[in-house]
Amino acid sequence: MKVSRYKKEDAVTYALGATVVMEYLNCAPDLVEAVIMHPGFRSEDTIAKIKEITSSKKISLSVEEKPFNILSQKENCFVIGVIKKVKGHLLDGSHVVLVNPSNAGNMGTIIRSCAGFGVMDIAIITPAVDHFDPKTIRASMGAAARVNIETFETFEEYASRFPNNSMYPFMLDGSTLLQETEINEPFSLIFGNEATGLPATFSKVGQPIRIEHTNNIDSLNLPIAASIALYESTKRRFGGHLSK
Repeated sequence: MKVSRYKKEDAVTYALGATVVMEYLNCAPDLVEAVIMHPGFRSEDTIAKIKEITSSKKISLSVEEKPFNILSQKENCFVIGVIKKVKGHLLDGSHVVLVNPSNAGNMGTIIRSCAGFGVMDIAIITPAVDHFDPKTIRASMGAAARVNIETFETFEEYASRFPNNSMYPFMLDGSTLLQETEINEPFSLIFGNEATGLPATFSKVGQPIRIEHTNNIDSLNLPIAASIALYESTKRRFGGHLSK
């Protein structure tokens, strides 16, 4: 199958790696246009599963080496999925809101955490990194197949769509500590850019929160902060010792 290096304006993106491709085949097979396997791929169980799903879903399957030379320089990549890009539309409910995120790897990690904690809708305020970038999809370990992502030109545009959401901007100088804040659903957990955080104007949005830590570091990186916030915001859903 003919492939080319990914460009943002392309109608398709690429899932790189067997684990990532299997997530799409299992969760969103309608988005998979084709699957390409490397001739050196030797995982018989995975090969059998790929053949079964692609056959039943009538997805193109080929075995060839050239696409891997074009799309992946990683020696451990033996499967490529050609994925249709579909514009997302947020549903009513709880969301993670990322304001001007700029790192594809961080974006993918946050997507995976969202899927893990059951917050399946993400709003991205542009300008922002391309959430369809293969680096983002690979960093998500395929969780990008499970979540719903919509982009907005401004935070105000997002907020006007979801006036019933409780807004929680996460800021270094947030007025309340996370562990002392009751997170009410539906919620919007709002995070800023990796380098600059949220603009000061967000101190007037909803209930600003800070995650307290020791002076050994100046701040938590974005995916870790988002994961901590997601855990605290959703732990009541899981029962057992996580219930309040």
